[in-house]
Amino acid sequence: MKKVIRQKLIHLHRCRGITRNKLRKLLQLDPSLSQLYLLSPSQLSNALTLNKNKASLLYQDLHSQVMIDNVREDMTNYKIITILDEKYPPMLKTIKDAPLVLYASGDLSLLYDVPSVSVIGTRNPSKSAFQKTKFVVNPLIKEKWVIVSGMAKGIDSLAHKLALYENGKTIAVLGSGFHHIYPKENINLFHQIEHNGLVISEYPPNVPPKKYHFPERNRIISGISFATLVIEATEKSGTMITVDQALDQGREVYAVPGSPHIPQTTGCLKLIQEGAKLVVSHKDLQKDWEIQGKYWFNPAEDNK
Repeated sequence: MKKVIRQKLIHLHRCRGITRNKLRKLLQLDPSLSQLYLLSPSQLSNALTLNKNKASLLYQDLHSQVMIDNVREDMTNYKIITILDEKYPPMLKTIKDAPLVLYASGDLSLLYDVPSVSVIGTRNPSKSAFQKTKFVVNPLIKEKWVIVSGMAKGIDSLAHKLALYENGKTIAVLGSGFHHIYPKENINLFHQIEHNGLVISEYPPNVPPKKYHFPERNRIISGISFATLVIEATEKSGTMITVDQALDQGREVYAVPGSPHIPQTTGCLKLIQEGAKLVVSHKDLQKDWEIQGKYWFNPAEDNK
């Protein structure tokens, strides 16, 4: 029975016309997720407060054998975690708008490993970014911290590559499905991470990247991490969205200082002004983890 409900949740998660919020409410009202499949387009419109066009699209997807077959195929080919599963990552379950479905490729145990830190920053790093990242992040890698990032250009890619080079632990959170790696220049990096770390995505494998996916996935990057470390960022950047998500989730935020003459460091300086913790070395994160982090996150032994 549980397997059938999981399949329905994965299917509904892909259907047009239904948002995560509506699907979350449906789970509360109908834990079996069976009633929706019995409704006509007009009934769907009334039940979910949808306009006729969205209700019609939802009805089509609910009864699309092609879509149902794709779900079954993906359930065979990929590791899929749903919010109904006992092994759903405990840290992620506590955040607002926790993902209902996650697709994974690689070592799932990394989702339950601690401590973890999300390392983020600009897609156009300065000339000193590599040395700054290496100075702060490499010692954490050697101390078995899990390095989490979004596999974007710049700081994200650098963080993943450092972890791989040091035979460390890394998780990439994508803003697209596994069949549409973005940016394309990171296809090789994607394969390296899935073989030596873990890649996860909220989006089904055949979903291409869309602009709004990247701010959405940022809540997952910060959500599976004890802390968020900003290496470089301009004042107005996507990095700041992840910072906002981390703060909203009650996570620690750290920033590496830099010269005010360099645009890529102005965002970090502003964060420090506003209360982010200034990072002198990796010891700043280690100290906080030893004092408070291990009491915040205690993944169930069953997930090990």
